[in-house]
Amino acid sequence: MTAASGLVVVDKPSGWTSHDVVARIRRLAGTRRVGHAGTLDPMATGVLVVGIEKATRLLGHLTLTEKEYLATIRLGQATDTGDADGTVVSASPAAAVTLAQVRAAAAPLTGEIQQVPPTVSAVKVRGRRAYQLAREGRAPVLDARPVTVHEFTISDPRPAGADGCLLDVTAVVRCSSGTYVRALARDLGESLGVGGHLTMLRRTRVGPYRLSDARTMDELAADLRVMPLAQAAAAAFPVRSLTEAETRGLSHGASLSAAGFAGPVAALAPDGTLVALVEERDGQARPLAVFVP
Repeated sequence: MTAASGLVVVDKPSGWTSHDVVARIRRLAGTRRVGHAGTLDPMATGVLVVGIEKATRLLGHLTLTEKEYLATIRLGQATDTGDADGTVVSASPAAAVTLAQVRAAAAPLTGEIQQVPPTVSAVKVRGRRAYQLAREGRAPVLDARPVTVHEFTISDPRPAGADGCLLDVTAVVRCSSGTYVRALARDLGESLGVGGHLTMLRRTRVGPYRLSDARTMDELAADLRVMPLAQAAAAAFPVRSLTEAETRGLSHGASLSAAGFAGPVAALAPDGTLVALVEERDGQARPLAVFVP
């Protein structure tokens, strides 16, 4: 029996890699055609969007959406990974740092910025992942990349560490895909001259999919809830309702006349079936991916 096509919104547990989650969903769904949109580090928890069967073709478009995170940043220590899974490489007392100073340091890290990814990351360098090179003692020098940080809000400063010389703050981050919250913690600490890293990271939203939509691995093992393909697409993209004639043409890869939409659009048949994702260019709506037989 073919697995149902659709999305599963997972609340990823700490200690699991994104690949671990995909492997588990493959077993639960009984298919190898499973993928995810947007990697979460093993330490991180929260929303991981997983596609099954035909929904895997939506994932490349979902990764372009903005994401939200809740984080704890520890000031006074920098690690080689930018999070608590790494090794402390520098330390400087941060107890005297004020909330006003932290917020002032966060301001230049907001908006359209150039961000250098963490050395231990999945960025590819000459065909190899940066983290693989780092583990081999050949940590690469990574180029800065443009990202957008829509919100970087700092609150709740509190002493941390055995002697209280560290400072933990809570951060809410809303950002474009490709933004590393670990790098924000690193750069915030560097700007303050004390170093910084993440001790907690929870992704609370990917595009339209929120924690309230997510299920734990235990819940999914008991009941694999799959968001149907049309519902998943309609949640993430504008919807264009098709006529029967448009449905037939589009299902065979034909273009439609433009209807004034920007970006990918979910084209739905009269019965609500997802026919294709289309994108308008030069006065025509051309299929990006066709989902009907």
